[in-house]
Amino acid sequence: MPENLRALIVVLILGGAAWFAFQPSVERATSSKIARQWRNLWFGCTLTAFTIGNFWLYAAIVAIVLLARRLKPVDALAAYCLLLFAVPAANADIPGFGLINYFFTINQPRLLALLLLAPAAITLARQPGRVRMGSALPDKLLLGYVLLAAVLQLRESNVTSTLRGCFYLVTDVLLIYYVASRALQQLSDLRRVLQAYVMAIALLGILSVFETLRGWNLYSAMTSTLGLGWGNTGYLSREGLLRANGSVGQAIVLGYVSAVGMGLWLYLQAGQRRTLRNLAPALLMGGGLLAALSRGPWVGAMAMVLIFVWTGRQRTQNIAKLGAAGIAGLGLLSLFGAGQKILSFLPFIGTVGVENVSYRQRLLDNALIVIDRNLWLGSADYLQTPEMQSMIQGQGIIDIVNTYIGVALDYGIAGLALFAGLFIVVLWQLWRTQARLAMDSELRTMGRSLLATFFAIALMISSVSTIVVVAQVFWLVAGFAVAWLGLVARKHPIGKTPAQPVSAE
Repeated sequence: MPENLRALIVVLILGGAAWFAFQPSVERATSSKIARQWRNLWFGCTLTAFTIGNFWLYAAIVAIVLLARRLKPVDALAAYCLLLFAVPAANADIPGFGLINYFFTINQPRLLALLLLAPAAITLARQPGRVRMGSALPDKLLLGYVLLAAVLQLRESNVTSTLRGCFYLVTDVLLIYYVASRALQQLSDLRRVLQAYVMAIALLGILSVFETLRGWNLYSAMTSTLGLGWGNTGYLSREGLLRANGSVGQAIVLGYVSAVGMGLWLYLQAGQRRTLRNLAPALLMGGGLLAALSRGPWVGAMAMVLIFVWTGRQRTQNIAKLGAAGIAGLGLLSLFGAGQKILSFLPFIGTVGVENVSYRQRLLDNALIVIDRNLWLGSADYLQTPEMQSMIQGQGIIDIVNTYIGVALDYGIAGLALFAGLFIVVLWQLWRTQARLAMDSELRTMGRSLLATFFAIALMISSVSTIVVVAQVFWLVAGFAVAWLGLVARKHPIGKTPAQPVSAE
């Protein structure tokens, strides 16, 4: 039996078991009808991608199905979150038919942005009374960053490259942020979209655990079947254990998206009974986080939990309990051989993968030299400098494993100030706004969850570049945060702190 069909059988069985486990939580956050629609979309997309044998046929089928549904903006955003990780983000070039080499590169995130987010953005722009883009400070920082990046595209060698780069800024940045920040007008809208993201990552989690246990990358067969080639499906291991890739193709990206899903789940689990079925999404996402064997996301997840606990009730006592439990767990692990192996993977105290730490330090040292030469606006050919060439790894690539460094190299201090400024402003507004809401309100719990998640993202992207879906995820969460801030502003203007829990609508 071909590998793609064997992998498909595994994906369908494990995916079916996962859906059975957490479908009740999806129905609570949405409805039974929407839960069935999500299930059918995910399984239909997965089945088509594994069996169709051609990316363009796959894209045509997905386009017909999604466009025929004529989804409302909220439902389109939820479908985007649900399907973003269903198919690897491997690239295919749309040919230029002799006029130019190719029009632009298409992949799963970009395909979904064009089919789901572009129609949603048009609908939102036409609605009367909709808050215009640029009215909030995060909007201004984002628009400034995109405008600067678009202008600097003129450094490209030809017009088509410049237009292509500007097109990617629209599909990969503006559409995601705009729809995420404007489509979510009620608490139920936010709840639905967060649930869609969590379910997608929970499904990815169970498949990732299988990959590590069996030493088999399930989605490499899918990319081959679709006729796509990318360098992200190799087999990497640590201490004899396969680092799972899932559909995102990189272990560190798997850990990153899993940590984000767990942060959003912190809100969704509030008020639920601690049954195994209710905890299933978190267990599956945690499995994906561990299967990645990537310490950057582990640090981000720990910071995220600490912030969520710190902004809740009895924060000092709960932080102390977490610390005591952590120390006890480390002590217990150190008593056994298997436990000592686990300890060797942990950040700060482990010894596995220390060469990655030294590489990151060298990257920072060399990048600072290059940035200093083109301080304000960066450079288009920084990879050709001697300092960057000395960073070539065994695979023949220069891995800019730090998003902030990548932005500074590309767009200089001006670009970095706008990019980092957006994170700082959103985090500050989340912190200040959630603190003035009633502790037991659902709005505050969601604000705490978004604050913890966005802080974890800001921390994690210091150890990973904007590969695969990294950028799409942080623009999504930035949009969620701005949508939540707008919701709070409408319900509780400054100076009117709610004394009672906030209703769901």
